[in-house]
Amino acid sequence: MSKIQKFFKGGGGGSGYSKGKGKGGPTPQEALARLRETEEMLTKKQEYLEARVAKELALAKKHGTRDKRAALQALKRKKRYEKQLSQIDGTLSTIEFQREALENSHTNTEVFKNMGYAAQAMKKVHENMDLDKIDDMMQDITEQQDIAQEITEALTRRVADDFDEDELLAELEELEQEELDNKMKNVHLPSVPATSLPSQPASSKKRAEDDEDMKQLAAWAS
Repeated sequence: MSKIQKFFKGGGGGSGYSKGKGKGGPTPQEALARLRETEEMLTKKQEYLEARVAKELALAKKHGTRDKRAALQALKRKKRYEKQLSQIDGTLSTIEFQREALENSHTNTEVFKNMGYAAQAMKKVHENMDLDKIDDMMQDITEQQDIAQEITEALTRRVADDFDEDELLAELEELEQEELDNKMKNVHLPSVPATSLPSQPASSKKRAEDDEDMKQLAAWAS
């Protein structure tokens, strides 16, 4: 049996609380409050002893070799106070460890309790669910999905063509020729003007005569 099982079982051997004492024992919050009060009390005593140590040390220095007996008594008291300080340090460390362990135990208890609530909630949710029915339902869903896929493929399957491709091309050419003929009918050519074109201007006629003279002069010079 583990230590945790012994703790929850209780009453085993000479250690641990009995079931009766466990039921009437303090709550974790109460125990933590007591431990914190003890820590505060020991901390105050620690401050008091530190002040006494400083005071006795000052007395020993004051008396020195002039009053050797008084100086030795002061040092003895200082040693006793330092010993008490050491004991308080150990006690504070123990209390701190116990307080942290108790806080962790309280946290673990709350976590365990909440996890138990969650487990009960999950059990309640699942109590009306039958695994065999779930398997049957999933099989039905899979079958229906397969049927839907087959229906989709059947609806989108391409129908086989039974037409002659040459006949379709010939018909297409006829349609294109008909469209071209319609376009040509709608084309309007510009009409020929009824009046004659104007005669060549005088300046153009003179330029032509000058060009003829230049040709004759070039022929004579050659």
